[in-house]
Amino acid sequence: MAKALLGYVGGSDPRLLAEMRRLQQRVQDLESELVRIQAENDALQAAASHDRIMESIDANQAEPALT
Repeated sequence: MAKALLGYVGGSDPRLLAEMRRLQQRVQDLESELVRIQAENDALQAAASHDRIMESIDANQAEPALT
């Protein structure tokens, strides 16, 4: 009965297999893109955090360096 529900009639449909392969490749591509974007986002967050730290330092209040 499960085979009937999935549309099997004596063998796999080549169009169905091709579509499944295409969709699997698309999922892999999207997962790779997600990893790349997450890494880029992490780098941007780190840079923004560094900028906020640097902006919070008041150069007018800082003591001069010892020479």
